[in-house]
Amino acid sequence: MHSIAHTIGGIFQPIFRLFGWLLAFFYGLIPNYGVAIALLTIVIMGALTPLTIKSTRSMMSMQKIQPEIKKLQQKYKGPENRQMMNDELMRLYREEGVNPIGGCLPLLLQAPFLFILYSVIKGLSHTITSTSGKITALPRYIPSTGSMSKMYESLIHSLGHINVWGMDLSLKPFSSGLSVPARIPFFALAAVAVALQYFQMAQMNNRNKKTGQSLPSQQQTMQRILPIVFAYFYMVIPAAVVLYMIFSTVIRIITQDLMFRTGVSNPHKGERALPAGERVEPATEIVEEPKAKPSTPKPQPPSRPSSRSKSQPRPVPKPQSQPRSRAKRKRKAR
Repeated sequence: MHSIAHTIGGIFQPIFRLFGWLLAFFYGLIPNYGVAIALLTIVIMGALTPLTIKSTRSMMSMQKIQPEIKKLQQKYKGPENRQMMNDELMRLYREEGVNPIGGCLPLLLQAPFLFILYSVIKGLSHTITSTSGKITALPRYIPSTGSMSKMYESLIHSLGHINVWGMDLSLKPFSSGLSVPARIPFFALAAVAVALQYFQMAQMNNRNKKTGQSLPSQQQTMQRILPIVFAYFYMVIPAAVVLYMIFSTVIRIITQDLMFRTGVSNPHKGERALPAGERVEPATEIVEEPKAKPSTPKPQPPSRPSSRSKSQPRPVPKPQSQPRSRAKRKRKAR
């Protein structure tokens, strides 16, 4: 088991060093561990923003096709039709380009970064104990010399303690040596992280209610379970990683709010809404064509004036012939 962990750690060493370098760079700008973690979170979330937008659109599209899903569920009732219903659902998902778990993708994407940050924070607080019991800090993954060695020197001076806001971010809620009052900030950070995740999901659900779309049962289940699962991890990982989750959730909340306000996540204006908008234009053109067709029976008027022209010359000569014949008779009488 130790060899497997050592092999995995060797593969991720370049990534660990990249994240450590970023933390040291931000700490050099503003010597505060919390600020450095916040700036690193902004960089990570900036890279994940396209995936966040895509997953939000997938969630909105999933909710848009809920009427079709309900029709399939009504059509293929019973356990004997379950396989057929699943096949039809998968066909519908493929046609609509929908991922059933797309709404939970932002949370699932956090797992690799939790592992990376956990390893980096553990490396930053690395210490060695001599035979005489003397503790010496030996930080990993960050530059020890040069212009970005300020974090390294600070960790050496604090014996590997990542002290900020009156707490050591390298510790966990159940770390040994902590008094009960000292554990309260750690539990508070975990509670804030879980509350923000539920708030983010409530933000999405309220948006769905306003648009009259129901949330799929699969997503409802995932929304209830995932924060609880993460709450367990918040108890066993360093507080610095929990702080990263808090900052990342706040950024996702702001991103979703901007998406809702600008209509990027709206299924009527998003990726799937554009084809629908294009279909409306030919529909209006088709409506105009029937209006032009009734005007086509214009050849009928020429037939009517022809009948009138034939009927008009008959009465016209009669009144003209009568006065001429009378005038001739008067002349003859004279």
